[in-house]
Parts: sequence; C-alpha cells; structure tokens
Amino acid sequence: MKAMAWLVVLAGAAAPLAAQQHPAPRGMAQGGMMHGDMMPGMDSMLAPMMRAMAYAPQHLLRQKDALHLTSDQVTQLTSLGDAAKTAHDAAAQQAQMHLGEMEQVMQAAAPDTAAVKHHFEAAHRLMGEAMWAMMAAAAQGRAVLTDAQRTQVDAMAKRPMWMRHGGMGQHGEAGH
Repeated sequence: MKAMAWLVVLAGAAAPLAAQQHPAPRGMAQGGMMHGDMMPGMDSMLAPMMRAMAYAPQHLLRQKDALHLTSDQVTQLTSLGDAAKTAHDAAAQQAQMHLGEMEQVMQAAAPDTAAVKHHFEAAHRLMGEAMWAMMAAAAQGRAVLTDAQRTQVDAMAKRPMWMRHGGMGQHGEAGH
C-alpha cells in the first residue's frame, strides 16, 4: 500500500519535476511494480501539465539571463514562486498526513473502507490543491512575460530533455 500511496504523490509532483529531472527508472523500488502497469496513459495525461509548467516561476527565473528578464519581471516571478511554494507545501504536508493515516487504517486485518475512503479523498483533494498552486503560478508567470519571451520559452520546452540538461552543446560536444 505504501508504494501505491507514493505513486499517487509522485504523479501529483510529476509536472513540476518533469521539466527539471532526467527520466526516472521504470521500475519502482518498492513492490516491483512498473509505472506502465499502474497507470497506463499517465504520460499523455501529464504532458499538457508538463508543457504548462515550463512557465513555473522557478523555471523562468533559472532562465532569467537567456530570457532577458527585467528586474520588475524577476520581482514579480519571485513573488509568484514564493506564494505558490508556500501554498503547495502546506497542501502537500496535509496530503502526506492523510496518506499516513490511510496507510495506518490499511494495516488492520479488516480495514474500515469508509476511513480509507475519507483519507484517500482528502489526500487526493489536497494533492490537487498543491498542484493547482503550481499550475496557477505557471499561468501567472506566463502573463508576466512578453510575447517574444513566451515564444522563447515555448521553443525551449520543445527541445528534447537531454538538451535542456547539458547533453550536447552548440558544437556537438558533451555538456558540463
């Protein structure tokens, strides 16, 4: 059950992380279940969120030189990012509490399904709130940019993941 609970948490966190992390191994450490076995089609469901998260304030701020952000834009994005992180972290912490409670209920020989449902639904709602905080910040971050900057972010988001993380440089050499 712990593996399932973490899969739900990881799925909720995938959008903001996908734009900054290398692909994770397909097998899960606990339970030996494969990502595709648990949630077929998850990649296609998350793709629109991952594209939108290219506009997350923290991602834009990491690209501030390439985007030629003004000091006013940096200030606005920093404020948006800080507020989103606060809201995200509060909701994620509460979701984690409910997942722990759900796991505890599931340890009984005959778990109370009403209690399991209560904690599952609460965790699900709170994970949605955490993701919404990040998605709303990304939408607001997009609005802070100029048309030219948005075009540049869209082009960067379309590059293959390895190119965004120092894979091959301009002249074909390995990065970093």
